[in-house]
Amino acid sequence: MNALDNRVARNHVNRMCLAANVPLVETGTAGYAGQVELIKKGLTQCYECQPKAPQKSFPGCTIRNTPSEPIHCIVWAKHLFNQLFGEEDPDQDVSPDTADPEAAGDAGQSALSSEGTNAGNVERKSTRAWAAETNYDPEKLFSKLFGDDIRYLLSMENLWKKRRPPTPLVWDNLPGKDDLPAQHSGLPDQRVWTVHECAQVFAASCKSLQADLKGRPDGDHLVWDKDEKSAMDFVTACANIRAHIFNIPLKSRFEIKSMAGNIIPAIATANAIVAGLAVLRTQSILRGQIETCTSVYLRPKVNHRGQLFVPEKTLTPPNPKCYVCAPKPEVALACNLKQLTLKDLNSAFKEGLNMQAPDATVEGKGLVVLSSEPGETDHNNDKTLEQIGLNDGCALLVDDFLQNYEVRVRLQQEDEEKSWRLVTDTDAPMPAPKEESTNGSNGANEPKPGPSRSRDDSDSDMEIVEEDEDEPVVKPPKRRRTEMSDEVVELC
Repeated sequence: MNALDNRVARNHVNRMCLAANVPLVETGTAGYAGQVELIKKGLTQCYECQPKAPQKSFPGCTIRNTPSEPIHCIVWAKHLFNQLFGEEDPDQDVSPDTADPEAAGDAGQSALSSEGTNAGNVERKSTRAWAAETNYDPEKLFSKLFGDDIRYLLSMENLWKKRRPPTPLVWDNLPGKDDLPAQHSGLPDQRVWTVHECAQVFAASCKSLQADLKGRPDGDHLVWDKDEKSAMDFVTACANIRAHIFNIPLKSRFEIKSMAGNIIPAIATANAIVAGLAVLRTQSILRGQIETCTSVYLRPKVNHRGQLFVPEKTLTPPNPKCYVCAPKPEVALACNLKQLTLKDLNSAFKEGLNMQAPDATVEGKGLVVLSSEPGETDHNNDKTLEQIGLNDGCALLVDDFLQNYEVRVRLQQEDEEKSWRLVTDTDAPMPAPKEESTNGSNGANEPKPGPSRSRDDSDSDMEIVEEDEDEPVVKPPKRRRTEMSDEVVELC
C-alpha cells in the first residue's frame, strides 16, 4: 500500500512495483477528498499513465516588480531566504528587474534618492555579499528591501500607468507601531500580524538565521523548511511586509505556511476513511478477487445520488501510449540539437522521465552516448548533441538500471526551442518541468482528488496510511557496453 506525499516518490514506487509485478494499492487525500486505486501491471493503468499537470510558475518580472497576489509575495520571500541564507540562484534574484519589457524608457534614472542610498548603504552587488558586509543588520536589510528597492521600482513609471503604485516603508515609521496590542482569541498562527509585528519578527528571524549560518562550515548554506520556526517566520514576515507595500491582503502564518510549503492540510477523518478503503481493497487482492478492486473516490460532500464514496464501474485499462508501462515505451524529445548539451540531456531524462541513473545508447549502433557510471562520458558533458553526432530523428535506447526501466527516445529538432520538452504523442505534447513557484504547487496537481497531495509535490502534512515491509526486488545485471568512442561520429 502506498500513501506517499510527493510525486517523485510515487513515480519510483510505481516503477518498482511494475518491475516486480507486484500489485500496488495507491491511496491519498486532498483535504476532505481522497481516493484508493489499484495499480497492476498489464491490468490497470499505472500512476504515470495520465500526464500530470505541470508545476505552476510565475514570470520573474511579476515576482520582482509587479506582484498582485499573496503567492507572488510568498515566492519572493522564499527567493530572498535563498539569496541571504540558502543556495544562491541567479534565477531567484529579488532585486527590481530592469529588463522588464514594461519598464522601458527612463527606468532607474531617478531610482534611489541620495538619502535612501545612504540610509541603506546600498550598492549594486550580490545580495548575500551586501548583507554579509552589514552583518545582516535588520534595519539596513529592511531599508534596502522595503524602502530603496521600492523607490527604484517607482522610478519605472511605465509600470504604474495602469497599476496602483507601491508604498515604500521606513523602519522608524511603520504602520501600527503606536497601536495598542489587540486581544485575539484562537490559535496564534491563525492571526494576521500587523506590519510592525512583521518587522519585529523579521529582525528576530534574521538574527537567528544568521547565527545558524555562522555555525555551519564555510561554503555551506541553509535549506528552507516550512517546519523550521525561524525560516517560516522569516518568509511570513517578508511576504506580509511586501504584500502591504503592494496593497495586497495580508495572510496568517498558517495560510502562508500552507502556500509556501505547497501543502493541502490533512484531515484526520479523511485519512482514516481512505485507510479503511485501502485495507478492504487489499483483502480483495489477497482473496484473489483483484478484478473487483476498482478505484474508489471519497467526495467532500454527498453527490446528487446520495453517494459519499463513488466507485468506478470497471478497472481502468493501461494507457497504450504510456511511457512507463506500455510494452514498448517511446517518447520524443523536442530540442535544439545545436544548443542542448549532453549535460542538459541527462537533466531531461531525470526531470522529464523521472529517471535516477539514466544510460543512453544509439539504437542499432550500441554506441554509448550517456553513462551513469562516473567518468565514463563526463568529458562530453559540455558538448552539444550535434557535436557528438546526434541528428534529427536519431533514436536512443535509454535505461535506468535502478528502476529496471527502459524507454526509446526519438530526437526531434526544433530550431526555436532553447530548452527541451517531451512529447508522448503527436497530438498531446507534455510540457517540460517549469521553475518552482516555489512550491510551489498551488492546488492539486491532478484533475481528480488524488494521491497524497501537495500542491506541487513538496512535503505535505498527510500521514502515511500504512507501510508494508519492503520486499526485495531482484535487479537484473546491468548490460555490458560493447563500444565506447570519444570521437565525433555521424551516428544517424
